[in-house]
Amino acid sequence: MSDISFLPAHVLAAMIRRREISAVELLDHFIARCAAHNTKINAIVATDFDRARGMAKEADHALSAGELWGPFHGLPMTIKDALETEGLVTTGGTPDLAAHVPQRDADAVARIKESGAIVFGKTNVPFFSGDLQSYNEVYGTTNNPWDVTRGPGGSSGGAAAALAAGLTPLEIGSDIGGSIRTPAHLCGVFGHKPSFDLVSKRGHVPGLPGALFTGDLSVVGPMARSARDLEIALSMIMGRDDFDALAYQPALPEPRGREARELTIATWFDDPFCPVESENVAIMEQAADALEAAGATVHRDARPGFDFAEAFEVYATLLHGGTTRGFPPATLARMRDVAANLDLTDKSHMAMQARGAALTYHEWQVWKEAQAQMRAKWAAFFDTYDAVLMAVAPVSAFAHDQQSNFHDRTLTINGAQRPYLDLISWAGLPLVSYLPGTAVPVGRTQAGLPVGVQIVGPYLEDFTTIALAAVLEREMGGFVAPPDFA
Repeated sequence: MSDISFLPAHVLAAMIRRREISAVELLDHFIARCAAHNTKINAIVATDFDRARGMAKEADHALSAGELWGPFHGLPMTIKDALETEGLVTTGGTPDLAAHVPQRDADAVARIKESGAIVFGKTNVPFFSGDLQSYNEVYGTTNNPWDVTRGPGGSSGGAAAALAAGLTPLEIGSDIGGSIRTPAHLCGVFGHKPSFDLVSKRGHVPGLPGALFTGDLSVVGPMARSARDLEIALSMIMGRDDFDALAYQPALPEPRGREARELTIATWFDDPFCPVESENVAIMEQAADALEAAGATVHRDARPGFDFAEAFEVYATLLHGGTTRGFPPATLARMRDVAANLDLTDKSHMAMQARGAALTYHEWQVWKEAQAQMRAKWAAFFDTYDAVLMAVAPVSAFAHDQQSNFHDRTLTINGAQRPYLDLISWAGLPLVSYLPGTAVPVGRTQAGLPVGVQIVGPYLEDFTTIALAAVLEREMGGFVAPPDFA
């Protein structure tokens, strides 16, 4: 059955519906895959095989009785360990929650289950999903299936690695600094960062279990091995939380086009503010060329009326203003002291983190106005362009680096040393403006490492970016299995 390990989720679900394979057989296949391969990458870190098998039997009986639960009826899948899953330990990567077994599902998890999917395991994350690598004291380190000496990215690194290795057909991740898109890029799979507030974040860790305030910028979204899976899964999980669901039901517009000839595309693959490895830029340019050859109108110099540095300052200030709120008081006090003595021209990652930690409520409102102005410029940009292709991150998969201070870590880009936190820069460019972004694999480096591109579109036009991902999937070949796992 090894040929089914890498099929898209919607294809596997159709096989179940057609009785070509039972839900129990498919679950047992992925359990066997985990036994054979998971030790190499440590992607799936908690399992619920017995309950999953019971649900798979129910799915098969229901289908025999003519009952269809939804588009993913009987499909086994895993969930990022940042999303609470009823009856299955959810740690968020922190030892403080190593024994936390939620009594209810996160909203997105509940909705994917309502579509018929069966959760059989959780995938690894960094401590409180706060890194672009995936390791923690509870479960250890996750490796990249393309090269186990390198990381799969973070924070949805276990999810991306499990998808790439054929251990699961579908995942739900989360993203505030590239945590869906960057692992998808580094592992050669698909990931969609939805428009802000399109998918409820209730049940995400962090915050703490039981928290109702879900914060700014972050999103929950699907990860898969095909664009079609992203579209179906997003349709299943989108919607507001209990506070708003009574009156707010999402009804997203149809894609602006499903064929290249219907679309006008901009590209933004490199920038002096955050340089991208030249080999990766060349691969992304080939993707743009393929779209152009297929009939798309491509503009390579169009920009939305502000520069990268402006966008990053808004993003980093709001990001760190939110993510530092859980830091210990002594750490926050130290960061505020640093912020008070910074040179105003210092826009380094360390400086931006300190300023974010020191934000007053008044200052936060000033930055929110800057964000709103930037969103307006994007909206005007998308009056002319249907989407923009961007880099996801400045590098391909990089070697494990677990130095405790992020500011001591570096990346090598085009032979020069760059700050480790450059990893969040390209991801933050559209995220701060609440835009949808779909990561799609478009090639591999000479070293054999995947390269992805993110497709960014207008706010709440998520189906346009996913539709363009499907076009690129057809033109560039889509997902390819890592050689050691095929």
